[in-house]
Amino acid sequence: MRETGITGIMKIILRVLLTLICGIAGYQIALFLITVRIPLVGGVHPYVWTALCIILSALCGYILTPLMWFFLKKIGQVFENMLQNASVPDIAVTLIGLVISLLLANLVAIPFYWSPGVGFYIAIGINIIFAYIGMRAFLKRRDDIWAFVVNLAGRGGRLVRRDKRDAHAYAALGDLPAADVLPAGRKVVDTSALIDGRILDIANTGFLEGTLLLPRFVLTELQGVADSSDQARRTRGRKGLSVVTELQKIKGMNVRIHDITMKELRRDKVDEALVEFCKKTDSKIMTTDYNLNQIARIEGVSVLNVNDLANSLKPQFLPGEQVKIDVIRPGKESGQGIGYLEDGTMLVVEDGETAIGQTVEVVITSMLQTSAGRMVFGKQKR
Repeated sequence: MRETGITGIMKIILRVLLTLICGIAGYQIALFLITVRIPLVGGVHPYVWTALCIILSALCGYILTPLMWFFLKKIGQVFENMLQNASVPDIAVTLIGLVISLLLANLVAIPFYWSPGVGFYIAIGINIIFAYIGMRAFLKRRDDIWAFVVNLAGRGGRLVRRDKRDAHAYAALGDLPAADVLPAGRKVVDTSALIDGRILDIANTGFLEGTLLLPRFVLTELQGVADSSDQARRTRGRKGLSVVTELQKIKGMNVRIHDITMKELRRDKVDEALVEFCKKTDSKIMTTDYNLNQIARIEGVSVLNVNDLANSLKPQFLPGEQVKIDVIRPGKESGQGIGYLEDGTMLVVEDGETAIGQTVEVVITSMLQTSAGRMVFGKQKR
């Protein structure tokens, strides 16, 4: 099938270049054969021999173009697969390390160039060693280097706009070290966090920074929930899809959909694929799923649990503080009454069974943190 578009143009350019290069090579071969007076040249006129070599060599280049194009496509696919999970900071920092290390290597290798015999090979070895060490070292300190490059260029993922007066006031404080202005990093959002929806509220307040990565298989799972025959599951799935849409609309929020499948990650379950994806992209995972939380921590992946964030933001009460509460139902123990604070925290009133249906003042006596959340205990004010 004939290739069109940019691919067809590239193939034509490759054919022209390969034909031209082979033609030049044919001219060099003919010149060499004439110079050394090969008997085969014999009675053939040099001009005829030269033209014949050029034509044959150029024809070989023209014929071999499809084979060369095939190998280039295969090599391109290999590099594409290797770079698929690499982020822009990773590639940029690695290239910077390669360039700097090669410059240093050539400075070190200058004395060896003049060594007879093996000097050239020693210089090549030095370049290879320095290039490898430089790329590994720069990639190891990727966050620091990328923060320095971003600050040096004067732009970042999220720049706060300031007027000139604020800029001068900020400059008076002095430059912050790169370690204090590290990028917020990448965060992978799973299905449970999207269906939960509180991530949207966090993003709207501006506390959520960095890049949000959404693997394609997460959206596929979310779409499957939205297409479910069960009304409740369908509602939850549609809510998750709407949260993705709203996140993309938030100004300054970088939401990237990563085209990767579980098959490419060699995983059969979504949770396992998410953990593997986070490890490959050096990302944190945002979730409300307890099991995924535990698996990720075992695998060494940082977890941002929305439930933990919500619990940590609930107000702290000290023994002796007073609050007003509606007692709505009896507790598990005899004489207890149960009410809820404005943030949803359960408050157990020790002697509140007789006050069910009433609004009473309660004196806080203690607090208990459980896996289900925080519980507060108190007694009616007398």
